[in-house]
Amino acid sequence: MSSRLIDRLNAARRQGFVGRTQERALFTSLIQSTEPPFHLLHVFGPGGIGKTSLIAEFAASCREAQVKVASLDGRSIEPTPSAFLAMLQGAVGGNTPDEMLAALGATEQLQVILIDTYERLAPLDDWLREQFLPQLPGNVLVVFAGRQPLSPAWRTDVGWQVHIHVLALRNLSPQEGQLYLTRRQVPNEQQPAVLDFTHGHPLALSLVADVLALRPGSQFSPADEPDVIKTLLERFVQQVPGPAHRAALEACAIVHLTNETLLREMVGVTDAHELFEWLRSLSFIESGRLGIFPHDLAREALVADVRWRNPDWYAELHHRARAYYNRRLQQTRGEEHRRVLIEDIFLHRDNPAIRPFFQHLSGELKAGESVFTDVAQPADISTLVAMVEKHEGGEAAKMASYWLERQIDGVQVFRNAKQEAVGFLMMLALERIAPEDRQVDPAVASAWAYLQHYAPLRANERATLFRFWMAGDTYQAISATQSLIFVNVAQHYLTTPGLAFTFFPCAEPDFWAPMFAYADIARIPDADFEIGGRTYGIYGHDWRIVPPNAWLDLLAEREIAASPEPMPPPTIEPLIVLSEAEFAEALQDALRHFTRPDALRGNPLLRSRLVSDAVGSDANEDAKVGALLDLLKNAAESLQAAPREGKFYRAMYRTYFNPAPSQERAAEMLDLPFSTYRRHLRAGITRVTEILWQREIHVSEA
Repeated sequence: MSSRLIDRLNAARRQGFVGRTQERALFTSLIQSTEPPFHLLHVFGPGGIGKTSLIAEFAASCREAQVKVASLDGRSIEPTPSAFLAMLQGAVGGNTPDEMLAALGATEQLQVILIDTYERLAPLDDWLREQFLPQLPGNVLVVFAGRQPLSPAWRTDVGWQVHIHVLALRNLSPQEGQLYLTRRQVPNEQQPAVLDFTHGHPLALSLVADVLALRPGSQFSPADEPDVIKTLLERFVQQVPGPAHRAALEACAIVHLTNETLLREMVGVTDAHELFEWLRSLSFIESGRLGIFPHDLAREALVADVRWRNPDWYAELHHRARAYYNRRLQQTRGEEHRRVLIEDIFLHRDNPAIRPFFQHLSGELKAGESVFTDVAQPADISTLVAMVEKHEGGEAAKMASYWLERQIDGVQVFRNAKQEAVGFLMMLALERIAPEDRQVDPAVASAWAYLQHYAPLRANERATLFRFWMAGDTYQAISATQSLIFVNVAQHYLTTPGLAFTFFPCAEPDFWAPMFAYADIARIPDADFEIGGRTYGIYGHDWRIVPPNAWLDLLAEREIAASPEPMPPPTIEPLIVLSEAEFAEALQDALRHFTRPDALRGNPLLRSRLVSDAVGSDANEDAKVGALLDLLKNAAESLQAAPREGKFYRAMYRTYFNPAPSQERAAEMLDLPFSTYRRHLRAGITRVTEILWQREIHVSEA
């Protein structure tokens, strides 16, 4: 007699089944026992994680072991006691519930009841726990498979606690995912991209394999497969109550961690508590110490869907999240500032240059932040010097020891849970180094020579050389420690008053080219240096030309574009760096033309940091001219607050702001000798220049 089609289908399904080794081993041990150690096995996980496939595998194992099994599916049962009992009677036997129970107890051999899609039977949860299941014979093992964990009533019932075992299903491992794709005949060269998108999620693996089977030779790209995304979303989210809930779901997917405050700002509601609680109730949303976050694949699917379906809303969500983080960056310091910066960096994760960097950082955070930032202590010196000697040689180690003795306050150490140093970052303040010390280290000498030739420091300006940066085990390769180093570097950019220039040396500069190009950090070969027979390539940035605020705006444009190539916004004109003498000359020219704004269009101050901070680097020329006029007038008017300087303001007022026909006439109107008037005018110009120059070079600690 030929085999039935159902037998062939089941055989094919079992052949395609991959993974769940521990779960299957546990179930096999249960069905081989006369009476199981517990009576309820609960399998749960998000949609598409493979619960139904595992239940089918359990059923097949029962048949192979000749164990009686009854399989039910919550989707086909009306959630009432009578309907449930009727369905179970059909599977077990008996015309009444009592006859069914008698049939189950008629033998001492183990019997199994499998109930899939248990979340559909939620209205029966209390009845099953309190009335039906306690009536079952001791030789019956019941398996629930659903999206949600068991309700608290199960976990707090002292009787049930010892009779329940929980299996939380997670994604397949990379090795298991690769095996599945190989069995589905997905080409080897395609597998890394598929695994990167699916994160080992079984349904996603299956859907992508189907797509590639239908289009042999095609390259898989999530952005080109809206049907795959749609199917995944349907599995993750069975029903969204309304538009606000949909927006909340999309917002949660875009940011790294969601709390109620952030959710309220991104969705645009006054109270986000109900939306936040709804998100927490979803099977694919997990809770962490600082907020909630979606399952990796759910995040990928939600983001790909909203970006394809509504790109304007996708950009708006990014804009709102970024505005929240930028405000928090202004309000926080230290570890909290660093944490917010990490959240901000996460918005850039879709760019190929950023993704590997953040994957390591995100993994470190999920592991409980096992590597953290600390200040260096004298006791660390020998350990840090040994790291440098290991990776860069003895000559570099001597340089490290030299600077650790002189600028240990600029060294950050990365420690593990045991407080051991596992990496460090040395930030040398070049302006603090004495002339005789600059020639000791080729790196410092090269950086200082570059500054002197191309970008001299002005009074109160600072320059930083990130002289040494490394993880103790992996040196400068991508790792969790390296990722934290880059976060601390970015924090230095944003929080150092008067920062004018930064230098970043790399042992393998070509490897980091895409990352630094994305971050607008330029390669400057003229600053390269050699030590210990190895040449180090230097990247750098002039923060007077593109200051931190403009830099953040530039990165925001690239964040939305998510392009592998740098895409600087064309509307932002780079600033210019003026010497103090050039600044004074441009300011006097601006005063002379105060009443003729058209004559100011070529004034260098329009591209100064002073004006950029006042009106924005992307403002049009008319707005910049207006800002410059306001700055001049406000600075001059501030002189009136000092009794001895009020006369200087009056001279400027009659010369520039409400000018007399001539300087002689201005002196007459002020009832001053001409020489005294000229002395007051020069003093006023000098004071206004001093006031605005200090603002230009950002000497304030704010």
